[in-house]
Amino acid sequence: MASLFDTFTLKDITLRNRIAVSPMCQYSAEDGVINDWHYGHLAGLARGGAGLVIAEASAVSPDGRISPADAGIWNDAQAEAFRPAVRGVKAAGAVAGIQIAHAGRKASANRPWEGDDHIPENDPRGWPIIGPSAVAQGGGLSRVPQEMTKADIARVQQDFVAAAQRSLDAGFEWLELHFAHGYLAQSFFSRHANQRTDEYGGSAENRMRFILETFEAVRKVWPEHLPLTARFGVIEFDGQDEETLTEAIELVRRLKEGGLDLIDVSVGFSAADAQIPWGPGFMAPYAKKVRDEAGIPAATSWFISNPAQADAIIRDGAADLVMLGRPLLENPHWPYDAARALGVEKAAWATLPAPYAHWLERYRAA
Repeated sequence: MASLFDTFTLKDITLRNRIAVSPMCQYSAEDGVINDWHYGHLAGLARGGAGLVIAEASAVSPDGRISPADAGIWNDAQAEAFRPAVRGVKAAGAVAGIQIAHAGRKASANRPWEGDDHIPENDPRGWPIIGPSAVAQGGGLSRVPQEMTKADIARVQQDFVAAAQRSLDAGFEWLELHFAHGYLAQSFFSRHANQRTDEYGGSAENRMRFILETFEAVRKVWPEHLPLTARFGVIEFDGQDEETLTEAIELVRRLKEGGLDLIDVSVGFSAADAQIPWGPGFMAPYAKKVRDEAGIPAATSWFISNPAQADAIIRDGAADLVMLGRPLLENPHWPYDAARALGVEKAAWATLPAPYAHWLERYRAA
């Protein structure tokens, strides 16, 4: 079996190890344009030794932002601003990826440290929100979205296509479609959010339609030689887990048949009263089930912080990549430290760019 510090090749892209930086919203962009904060953030994570750095969820349209400070990639100025970030990640030896998204009924919200709730409808900072049905997310996200028309659906799907093309033009070599976490695509799949009676709602076949159509449209413009992946919530922990997981695996199978290269297995976050069993690596068993039954490479995340734990997930065949977030914010050089902790000496030096490795190796020898 592979291990955490083995390389991983997908299409024409080879990662130096199986450690990936999970997309983490920074809520620090202006009009969707990223800035110096993002450049230092992303390049710093790449210098720390991860094999893949995925830039935060970037909105495919203005109404697809979570907050007014979200990154976006719905216009050329935003795409151009990503170019230095891509160069910084590549210069540090990592592969640069991006996640593109539409927040759906979770859009028009305050930043997490400013309330993490919906901006009031009469507040000029906000905007109208849309979803598959007029059903609110719940909790602090209490605004009721406008049910999307078929014209709305077609527009958003084309927004994904345009964002994928701009991502390619900006230099990204790995694309992740955000089909998880209660955002628009996930909510079409969810029984909690989707109460439509047309061909986009009701049966599992119909609830899969938005995701399948959106993926098919993006597949046409994203190059075959570069990885096209998706993050998808396969379970809600709402008491209907077996049925949801069965439907989710069938959807992943169909995405794979349509050209999906890897699935990033996550939680749905569409049920306000979900009983999520938070704990170390709690999603790894579900990733393994999806990976095995759908026959597709997989990534997993959530509460993975111990090097031995991360290595075991790879060695046990639960996933091909581990997606890390908070551990890398606490210590961007977690990959280097993990390699040393696991006794993989060669990999420890290989995680670092030559200017860093030279100095560390020199004084370690002394």
